[in-house]
Amino acid sequence: MSLVQDRKSSIALDKRIIFALDVESPAEAKEWALKLESHVRFFKVGLQLFLAGGFDVIDWIVKRNLEVMVDLKFFDVPATVASAVAQLRDRGISFTTVHGNDAILKAAGEAKHDVKILAVTVLTSLDEGDIRDLGFQCSVEELVLSRARRALELGCDGVVSSGLEAPKLRSALGDRFLIIVPGVRPVSNREDDQKRIVDVHSAFSNGADHVVIGRPIRKAEDPLALIRGMHVDIERALERRTSG
Repeated sequence: MSLVQDRKSSIALDKRIIFALDVESPAEAKEWALKLESHVRFFKVGLQLFLAGGFDVIDWIVKRNLEVMVDLKFFDVPATVASAVAQLRDRGISFTTVHGNDAILKAAGEAKHDVKILAVTVLTSLDEGDIRDLGFQCSVEELVLSRARRALELGCDGVVSSGLEAPKLRSALGDRFLIIVPGVRPVSNREDDQKRIVDVHSAFSNGADHVVIGRPIRKAEDPLALIRGMHVDIERALERRTSG
């Protein structure tokens, strides 16, 4: 087993799910963190919450010895993106997301310091028809693989990708990078704005290191029971990957 594989296999079960704090206020975000922290130790702060709470809510999460993914999908001229990424240094932030071309990704990678850079490949709210509307003459899988390969060459630490493309990424690019999978839904909950979705077991069977989940947990009658069930699915999927 390589050092990279060993490090990734040592990710704690309660950090495999990154709970998306896509809520309206810092107070609501803190309520959810306190409710879930016995089962989930990794939280996502996205655009909505960051605009409502800024760094204060991030600092609060970090001070509770929880991990944070800052999901702002930086997309601007390279110098501006580098400056933005630099603002995240030395705050205890684990991941941040960048969405852009080679120059943007390179700038982010050079400025990252102690924050891992995740390159957004293709949003999980887009399907084949959507990317054709955007002018791409290839499949989603081909576009994701192309973007992921360039991102890793440019100094990014991993990618954000649908679980549907994860097997191709692992097959073509190996294990020396992180795959974070959003758009994860229970099989019975497929009616929302996510199009390229998988369930928890499939995400990890396909090669994910972490999954990002928000609405299914927030809307669950018993969020902690749902998470416990997801943990079972994650353990089974990881055991299958290891034995395979």
